[in-house]
Amino acid sequence: GLQLNQKALTTFPDVVLVRVSTPSLQSDSDITVLRHLEKLGCRLVNRSQSILNCINKFWTFQELAGHGVPMPDTFSYGGHEDFSKMIDEAEPLGYPVVVKSTRGHQGKAVFLARDKHHLSDICHLIRHDVPYLFQKYVKESHGKDIRVVVVGGQVIGSMLRCSTDGRMQSNCSLGGVGVMCPLTEQGKQLAIQVSNILGMDFCGIDLLIMDDGSFVVCEANANVGFLAFDQACNLDVGAIIADYAVSLLPNMQTGKMAILPGLSSPREKSEPDGCAAARGVAESIYTINNGSTSSETSTPGPPPPTLPEPSYNINNRIASELKLNFE
Repeated sequence: GLQLNQKALTTFPDVVLVRVSTPSLQSDSDITVLRHLEKLGCRLVNRSQSILNCINKFWTFQELAGHGVPMPDTFSYGGHEDFSKMIDEAEPLGYPVVVKSTRGHQGKAVFLARDKHHLSDICHLIRHDVPYLFQKYVKESHGKDIRVVVVGGQVIGSMLRCSTDGRMQSNCSLGGVGVMCPLTEQGKQLAIQVSNILGMDFCGIDLLIMDDGSFVVCEANANVGFLAFDQACNLDVGAIIADYAVSLLPNMQTGKMAILPGLSSPREKSEPDGCAAARGVAESIYTINNGSTSSETSTPGPPPPTLPEPSYNINNRIASELKLNFE
């Protein structure tokens, strides 16, 4: 059973929409509650194992390994005090080398170590409450990446993120800019593949951009942010996810796998609220929200410029966007 405020619950929701901030997620306590709900027959969106696959960046790479997913070479370690021992072990990755907290978010606790001495300095400056990972530096994607949002196994939109101050991270929460960006079919299929391997109902996949137009996977986010993405792509991601959750209700099933409603034309902000269906079954939907609804922040700005045709050079696109934002 399950108790809430010392009272035993006798009925349980059919679908539980989970929004748990990654840094505050404790695998023992929070995952225990989520697993218990699953044992009681609740359908979690996302499932507990899927969330676990994403709360630790190295766990994500472990799940993706062996599936042919292009990823930067990555090393990590088991103990919290073994960072210094990894300095020599990470030598094959070359310099500069990317260093990330396995539990970081919003581009925080990410460093680009110039050489072995710089890496040693970082070791003395950071907190060692969680392990770090060491990753091969993808020079051609310095300061830029593409955030792809996948819901119900399909891409609903993609956003080009660019740093404006020369730093490696392009997160909007660190001052980066985001604009809607058409994605190649290869990029879409890669994002969907990653989402499926991790078992995600909805997620944000960050892709690094190679010179030849191909992509490598940077990371996956179970608690994908909405604000900057909604503004850049003129979408209401929260409403799209809600529609998908509603489609999972028993009385909405048609014997086929749940498909996101309106995928051919993702819900835009200019449309009416459109949540009547969700309101009508609100008693069957429960949301777990333990933290911010977004891992990105954004400030009002000019509308994104008109996009070029799909046959564009992404590096020229990046250059033009940075120029627009500096003028």
